Amino acid sequence: MAGNDEGLWVRRFHPADDAPFRLVCFPHAGGSASYFFPVSRALSPSADVLAIQYPGRQDRRREPGLATIAELADGVTEALLPWLDRPTVLFGHSMGASLGFEVARRLEAGDVRPHALFVSGRVAPSRARDETVHRRDDAGLIAAVKELGGTDAQIFEDEAILEMVLPSIRTDYTAAETYRYTPGPLLRTPIHAHVGENDPKATVDEVRDWATHTSGRFTLTTYPGGHFYLNTHAPAVIGAISDALRPSDLRVTQ
Repeated sequence: MAGNDEGLWVRRFHPADDAPFRLVCFPHAGGSASYFFPVSRALSPSADVLAIQYPGRQDRRREPGLATIAELADGVTEALLPWLDRPTVLFGHSMGASLGFEVARRLEAGDVRPHALFVSGRVAPSRARDETVHRRDDAGLIAAVKELGGTDAQIFEDEAILEMVLPSIRTDYTAAETYRYTPGPLLRTPIHAHVGENDPKATVDEVRDWATHTSGRFTLTTYPGGHFYLNTHAPAVIGAISDALRPSDLRVTQ
């Protein structure tokens, strides 16, 4: 199954047409769909994993980036509509968590409730920080990205690659840092939050407040590590997703 926008937004590295549920993955700022290739490989064929590709990077590098979470959420939601024929789980890391949340809000407004929302390494929407990395010059932006440790260091040594990826990194940071929660109905979708205990971008207390954004179940899991704890603890996070998706619990929630 696919919509007209599949070639733009959705990447399926290991298609699993008979899987009982779908997992939609939203990358961090400066990230791409390929970040979730290992997740797709680990969960296939028990899950049909859709990794979202934002404009302005890799095979979408000729497209202008979208500098607001709202624009990204509108585009992703429309692209996902043809894929909602089975229980759908959303997973977002960092900026991707905010985006996953806004996509969940849009889906629920259209009477489609995701089976679960997993948010990783991101403060709750109501706990926005006043951050201005996106306003720094190129050197300052690069320094901030390096400090978090989630990007291959070789990228910063290759001027040609750096020139290609910097615009999308800046656009993503703009979207992430200028995002502000607009009050509205609580999600009914359960939220499962994950965070590194030493994450400089999201304290455990800031992440715990995701509980205030759902009327459904909420869980919080912490790990040793910083903002990209996920690189080390991916098997545990994947296991948590699998545990939350026991076959007896799966149903189309509309």
